Amino acid sequence: MALVNSSRNTVLAENVTIASSLFSRMQGLLGRETFARNEALILMPCNAIHTFFMRFAIDCLFVDKNNRIVKLIPRLLPWRISRPYLKSRFVIELPAGTIAATGTLQGDVISF
Repeated sequence: MALVNSSRNTVLAENVTIASSLFSRMQGLLGRETFARNEALILMPCNAIHTFFMRFAIDCLFVDKNNRIVKLIPRLLPWRISRPYLKSRFVIELPAGTIAATGTLQGDVISF
């Protein structure tokens, strides 16, 4: 399944994993050594994240029920926590640099 920024007509990731169970959301990217350029992890439902125990920075997209980005955080470093974004229904975690490389902006619409 591909993850696309429909507003910019750019592919964000081609290898997408959806974490929708309590365990899979808690596991997230923990224990991973790397996060490849074409990968994404979607946490749903979710409106806040942390990067405790992670080994690398990530880009984060907080997305509402209409698949519109309500907040983006580029290069969220390990051992950080985001504030909750109440309009967010799910969070997309991407390799650091993806937001900049694709020109993704707040307000863009995501499809998958």
